[in-house]
Amino acid sequence: MTLFSLTTRPLRVRASTIAIAHFHGQHRGGSRFYPDSEVIQNPEAWFVKVVSTLFVNSHSLDTCLSYLCEKLTPLIAFEVIKRFNNPKLGLKFLEFSRLNLNVNHCYSAYNLLMRSLCQMGHHHLVNMVFDYMGSDGHLPDSALLGFLVTSMVQASNFDMVKKLLAEVRGKEVWINSFVYNNWLSVLVKQNQVHQAIYLFKEYLVLHSPPDAWTFNILIRGLCRVGEVDRAFDFFKDMGSFGCLPDVVTYNTLINGLCKANEVQRGCELFKEVQSRSDCSPDIVTYTSIISGFCKSGKMKEASVFFEEMIRSGIQPNAITFSVLIDGFGKIGNIAEAEAMYKKMVYFDCSPDVVTFTCLIDGYCRTGQVNQGLNLWNVMKTRNVSPTVYTYAVLINALCKENRLNEARDFLRQIKNSSIIPKPFMYNPVIDGFCKAGNVDEANAILKEMEEKRCNPDKVTFTILIIGHCVKGRMFEAIDIFNRMLAIGCDPDSITVNSLISCLLKAGRPNEANRIRKMASEDHNLGLSSFEKAIPLRTTIDIPAAV
Repeated sequence: MTLFSLTTRPLRVRASTIAIAHFHGQHRGGSRFYPDSEVIQNPEAWFVKVVSTLFVNSHSLDTCLSYLCEKLTPLIAFEVIKRFNNPKLGLKFLEFSRLNLNVNHCYSAYNLLMRSLCQMGHHHLVNMVFDYMGSDGHLPDSALLGFLVTSMVQASNFDMVKKLLAEVRGKEVWINSFVYNNWLSVLVKQNQVHQAIYLFKEYLVLHSPPDAWTFNILIRGLCRVGEVDRAFDFFKDMGSFGCLPDVVTYNTLINGLCKANEVQRGCELFKEVQSRSDCSPDIVTYTSIISGFCKSGKMKEASVFFEEMIRSGIQPNAITFSVLIDGFGKIGNIAEAEAMYKKMVYFDCSPDVVTFTCLIDGYCRTGQVNQGLNLWNVMKTRNVSPTVYTYAVLINALCKENRLNEARDFLRQIKNSSIIPKPFMYNPVIDGFCKAGNVDEANAILKEMEEKRCNPDKVTFTILIIGHCVKGRMFEAIDIFNRMLAIGCDPDSITVNSLISCLLKAGRPNEANRIRKMASEDHNLGLSSFEKAIPLRTTIDIPAAV
């Protein structure tokens, strides 16, 4: 049975078909009072085409409203919306037909429109369509609700998420755990962990029972933002929902504790994992504990766990070795760092860029910059690409030894590479040239920074202002200060006080008073919480591999 026969009595098919043909003829620019064979064979499709054409050519609508009111059914309206293949135009037709033709649209029309609007990024229009849908007596099913909330979460439209879930509160609309765990995961990745917790408490607990994955996502999010104690509360609540923690749960909490410098609590949890019959520590568990001890400088304890891991049959990976090399390097025990590096070959483990960077940093900290440069060459022979941190470690070390030209060469390499630089890579070199009295070279480096789309930070500007002041180039110092303000980089007390002091020494009290007045009037200008000067970076801590 065709769509047209469902919506029109058989006795009227001939008249409707002739009317369709007439409209079709007008649209083609001629008069045709009898239908062609295509119209007779598929009259409902041609009626959809006619309605679509009339709506696009809206000047024809007024003369046809009564006819459309009689013939336009929800199913035909749905076909019209599909034919447009444009959700914004479909929405306009939906609004027009609801208001002028009294069409109560079917669920399929709303389903199609909202999905299409989301896919094209028109999330702000979904709210309107959702309201129309409710007015027509439709409630989203689980599939549509899951799709809409997922889209809104990804678009960070959390107000709409709350509205959607409020509308189905108490209704028989269920969403599977895979879908809502995806929502929570997206929110955690967007650093909206508190929104994820709201979603969990206000909807998921009431509508869909959480699983271990749900808790793991929330615990990871809380640990990421440093709220480890609150993460423990969720950990303790798992049993009341019939969920058992798995090794991922334990690893997430142990890692969070170790990053928060609570290694002993991490060790207690480690023992709990060992006592369980349904899960046991893995490489992530051990590496997290080892990393915690390394960050605290407790390399003896870290080594004990490393040996225990090997005895238990767990193979260390590049991350484990990098953490240990970094730990030994930071306490100046370069011999043990080298020993760990050499031990990697026995475990068939290849060093990656983090491993090389950690060992280079260890060499530089112990004054063996040339050894660090040799390792840089080893990286190149092994086709291991350096990161911004690899560059920063060597540049900083070379500047500390006053090897400015070599450091400058590294900056030139960055200029011609795909590396996206950070200000802390440039600041030591700019500082070195300013202290050497070569502010022109410092200015040239600043220009290179900007060419690489690396915005100077507070430290960069402060170095340049002081450097120009020392050279007596006060106009340029003031210009740099004004430029700093113009891009929204707020100076702190050292910047303001240094500039004022230099202006007074240069016999320019009016300019000094102007800067002082600006600082006193603007609470963000030199009077922030940074009452002490921010020291220029002299050492760079490489982020741990875990």
